[in-house]
Amino acid sequence: MINYISAPFKWFFKLEAASGLILLISAIIALIVSNSSLSELYFDTLNKYLFIGVNNFGLKLSVLHWINDALMAIFFFFVTLEIKREFLQGELSSKKQAILPIVGAVGGMLVPALIYIIINFNTPNTLNGWAIPSATDIAFSIGILSLLGSRVPLSLKVFLTALAIIDDLGAIVIIAFFYSGDLSIKYLALMLLSFILLLALNKYSIKKFIPYLLIGLFLWFFTYKSGIHATIAGVLLAACIPHRKKDHDFSLLVKIEHAISPYVAFFIMPLFAFANAGVSLTGLSFSSLLMPVPLGILLGLFIGKQFGVFVFSYASIKFGFADMPNKSNLLSFYAVGVLTGIGFTMSLFVGNLAFANDMQYIDGVKIGVLSGSLLSTLFGYLLLLISTKK
Repeated sequence: MINYISAPFKWFFKLEAASGLILLISAIIALIVSNSSLSELYFDTLNKYLFIGVNNFGLKLSVLHWINDALMAIFFFFVTLEIKREFLQGELSSKKQAILPIVGAVGGMLVPALIYIIINFNTPNTLNGWAIPSATDIAFSIGILSLLGSRVPLSLKVFLTALAIIDDLGAIVIIAFFYSGDLSIKYLALMLLSFILLLALNKYSIKKFIPYLLIGLFLWFFTYKSGIHATIAGVLLAACIPHRKKDHDFSLLVKIEHAISPYVAFFIMPLFAFANAGVSLTGLSFSSLLMPVPLGILLGLFIGKQFGVFVFSYASIKFGFADMPNKSNLLSFYAVGVLTGIGFTMSLFVGNLAFANDMQYIDGVKIGVLSGSLLSTLFGYLLLLISTKK
């Protein structure tokens, strides 16, 4: 029975560990290419415009925007499927199970944002990046945790996964409310109509994905045109995919989640990392890290995340609202908090949105995210190594 219940988690962790390694390799390749003789080709290719559509109906976007707006909509679709499943039938489906990661995630979002705001308070142009260090990269963090295999209790892996999923939910809310542009009433109405049609499909328990997909494509187009970030279309589509506890034999949500997870893990996320991690290191010095944007992100990820997650989580345990994860000790629990400072994918994504109109800060975002994530990785792994030593 225990093996049956834990099997999905083991499958997930195995997938995330491999995905985290591929992400790391993609980021390293991006850094190498962007600082080599191929750098001009790298940046020119990302800035090249491509038209996708028929006649006058379509979009002309740069390669980078197709990756960040279209492919990442699929990523957010997948993430929302995970969130929905966890709240309906997973680790977040009961109050007792959900409190610890929810409280930890709240602390892990508030404290890094506060640190960034304090550091950037005197530079109003950079304050818009306050949400960048609030995100956790689920693939990287779980990947590092999985390197130690069975030495790390399953309960800690479940806690980190649930916390990262809630983190992603927080990022989705932030993107929807704080990083959307000027709104178009016409396209908002078309977007709403598409969403109502999807709700109708869910209401009548349509178990074929094609109708959802066709309406979802129009929803993405209308969302992009509406001024709300296009990735939110993936969130709305996933929210309408049916998953009911009574459907023991078949769940469209679970079927889709399993079908697209390898493509998200081994194609979309590595491609995003390759396209967004490239930054010229020419002229980079220690003083570059002391600029408000990279310093705020670095300290937010490395100091803010571990402090916020650990203090908020530990307080909920001390006050009796939640329980310490099984078979874990205080040091290993703290180490997991350190690993939440691996922002990478989500932090880079939010950074691109925050400074879409101020591209001069993008290199600072990349430097801050990469350095903060690296420090969190090394320190978190070292603490786990010590705390789980046999």
